[in-house]
Amino acid sequence: MVPITALWLPIILSAILIFIASTVMHMVLTYHKPDYRPTSDEEALRQALKKQNLPPGQYHVPHVMDMADLKKPEVMKKFEEGPLAIITIRKAGPMNMTPALVQWFVYTLVISLFVAYITGRVVAPGTDYLHVFRVAGTTAFLAYSGGQAMQSIWGGTPWSITIKNIFDGLVYACLTAGSFGWRWPHA
Repeated sequence: MVPITALWLPIILSAILIFIASTVMHMVLTYHKPDYRPTSDEEALRQALKKQNLPPGQYHVPHVMDMADLKKPEVMKKFEEGPLAIITIRKAGPMNMTPALVQWFVYTLVISLFVAYITGRVVAPGTDYLHVFRVAGTTAFLAYSGGQAMQSIWGGTPWSITIKNIFDGLVYACLTAGSFGWRWPHA
């Protein structure tokens, strides 16, 4: 068993590497650029949403409170005619990436902390690199990619986007696994 305090270096190193990798993936490689498409008349949509005066939150259109409502002809018609949407409304104001980037870095630290906890409980000091890599990598992969498919299954996110997000999670998991394998304590 390896205590978390002995794993502070791979925890921080993996968070830094993931932060850099995600920046490269989104800013340099730009394969996520087509994930969000423009509407045919953005201004009309903006004005229609603005009229609603919706507070920040997530909305479902058409909205049903009870699954039994799905059998009502007027509700069935709304679903047949469309559009069907899940809309996230965010707080208005200037675009500021700093809070999201800070949250992302803290999130990677938290995941690395859980990877350290799990790996430290099942892998002894002095264990070879590949074994540490497998345990840490599997744990990190589940954390970064495990829930991605639910967005496509239940939320309607195109599978092409989900597959890219799972790939990102695989990269993050490998970076985490490599950090833990490299900096794993000796016996």
